[in-house]
Amino acid sequence: MIIEILKTLILGIIEGITEWLPISSTGHLILAQEFIKLNMTDEFCEMFDVIIQLGAILAVLVVFFEKLNPFSRKKTKPERESIYILWFKVIIACIPAGVIGILFDDLLDEYLYNSLTVAIMLILYGVIFIIVESLNKGKKPKYAYTDNLPLSVAFGIGLFQVLALIPGTSRSGATIIGGLLLGCSRYVAAEFTFFLAIPVMFGASLVKLLKFGLVFSSSEIVILAVGMISSFVVSILAIKFLMGYVKSHDFKVFGIYRIILGIIVLLYFM
Repeated sequence: MIIEILKTLILGIIEGITEWLPISSTGHLILAQEFIKLNMTDEFCEMFDVIIQLGAILAVLVVFFEKLNPFSRKKTKPERESIYILWFKVIIACIPAGVIGILFDDLLDEYLYNSLTVAIMLILYGVIFIIVESLNKGKKPKYAYTDNLPLSVAFGIGLFQVLALIPGTSRSGATIIGGLLLGCSRYVAAEFTFFLAIPVMFGASLVKLLKFGLVFSSSEIVILAVGMISSFVVSILAIKFLMGYVKSHDFKVFGIYRIILGIIVLLYFM
């Protein structure tokens, strides 16, 4: 059991880092699980990959608690109203991915959850990141504050989030690219990406839980708890790193990393 806990700890750390950086948590987990296999059923492992995201989501709520909390007595009425509006934008932006994800979850898993798709998406979006950043070089963003993001732009970013249903794309990668193309600053694109993750990943986790069932053995509970806690702690560090990084750097380095990782995945599995 100790070995399984150590494996889970490593997988949770990988999830915590890669869920928020635009480098595809799915791609990293697929590669990692070639070498770190949990001694559990395939059904549990598939569910585990999604459920440990709950730890990552809790990290978002902790890091941005003040910004996302409309009930704080420290805030004025206009500030609270601004937060309600922000949540409304987030919910509207999540509708496309939520609907498509629920309708086609099984089909996506069956036909696209494979190493070839992941490798291609890693490389493709790595190239796109480099191109988008090159085109944006020297341009002043239209939207420098998340609070001022128009509903139409928020919904547009939500449409880009649909692309992340293809494994290897990276949810944060797709939405950040969408945000940049729609005129957001890197900081706003990254921050709104984190906010979008809250309902989407909670929803995805709920779907997987219901499909698997709500009855767990004691060992399964321990594995899930370790995975969630480790992804939570590491996610806090990853989120703070990225929000600091984008203030003075572009995303090209992540594009280069994706291309290298995609080639490695392609060579290893092919």
